[in-house]
Amino acid sequence: MIYLDHAATTAVRPEVREAMAPYLDAGYGNPSGVHGMSRRAKNAVEAARERAAAMLGAAHPLEIVFTGGGTEADNLAVIGPVLAASHGGVVTSATEHEAVLEAAGFLGRLGRPVTVLDVDGDGRLDPQDVARGVTGDTIVFSVMTANNETGLLHDVAALAAAARRANPAVLVHTDAVQAFIAEDVTCGSTGADLIALASHKLGGPKGVGLLYVRDGIDLEPVIHGGGQELGRRSGTHNVAGIVGMVEAMADSVADRPTFRTRVGAARDGFEQTLRTRIPDLEVNAPRDARLPQHSHVRIPGVAAETLLVRLDQAGVAAAAGSACHSGAIEMSHVLAAMGFSETEAAECVRFSFGWTSTAAEADEAASIVADLVEELR
Repeated sequence: MIYLDHAATTAVRPEVREAMAPYLDAGYGNPSGVHGMSRRAKNAVEAARERAAAMLGAAHPLEIVFTGGGTEADNLAVIGPVLAASHGGVVTSATEHEAVLEAAGFLGRLGRPVTVLDVDGDGRLDPQDVARGVTGDTIVFSVMTANNETGLLHDVAALAAAARRANPAVLVHTDAVQAFIAEDVTCGSTGADLIALASHKLGGPKGVGLLYVRDGIDLEPVIHGGGQELGRRSGTHNVAGIVGMVEAMADSVADRPTFRTRVGAARDGFEQTLRTRIPDLEVNAPRDARLPQHSHVRIPGVAAETLLVRLDQAGVAAAAGSACHSGAIEMSHVLAAMGFSETEAAECVRFSFGWTSTAAEADEAASIVADLVEELR
């Protein structure tokens, strides 16, 4: 199998497995306990918290909240500050991940004001629209660092500045789940008050994520219970998962320059072959503002669903849109916001590369895709 669906999930890195192993075997203590095994587990969690804080440029390790994944981190970032305030709501964009849009929708059903901003044909958000959309009643402005479908990169710092010009007290949240493996994501680089990450996009285990929360922000928890994570996220810590996630973060940071060069070259070679053999191919993100691992393309006249089935049979794993619809292929809200018709959106496929991808695989996959397109046409 040539795996080109890294935007959905990645393979666990060997270094991550090694880091996790002690906490899956002898070191299985609950970090909320008082005996030696629990203290060792607690120490592992706090050491991971310190490493994560350093990589994100946090002022203090306790600004890191460990969660059950990126979706939970996004929900906590969007819902938590709004419910902690007596009034106010959220402003976001039409191309955000469902974890943000559905969280905003939940707030709307509670009667809180929700504004969803339009994007242009490339999926970009205009800073002037942000400044107009954010008001004195806006608690959270949320914009993703990079789109999970197209790979489009937002200038989060510029958008954050625009939001704060309209309301200096607004909190800025960015979902950096797709971006962290390839891009410099820190408090300073983004200007964000809240940053969400997910382990399994980085070569870590599934079911663990984190939220950076700038000191001084009030959050109403979205999960209630024993009061772990300073009352911000209850539930027994996934010690092995937390250790594994932070190791994956460290490996991603160390590997970024090579990742961008190597994976970007593989992706570019893949697209060059497709452009040569499929002249009417369209790439659905601007070259100067997208992740190096994403190739989201439209192949006119070829149904993505049919192509994906044929690719799977030929040993190539790819996707249409997000991996968050229980396997169903339906009209992408991202492409709809970008102005695609249903027919055009149904011709779009996402190929996403990752830390295990090679140039040889990319070349072979491109030839398979081109051959199948010729057959289907």
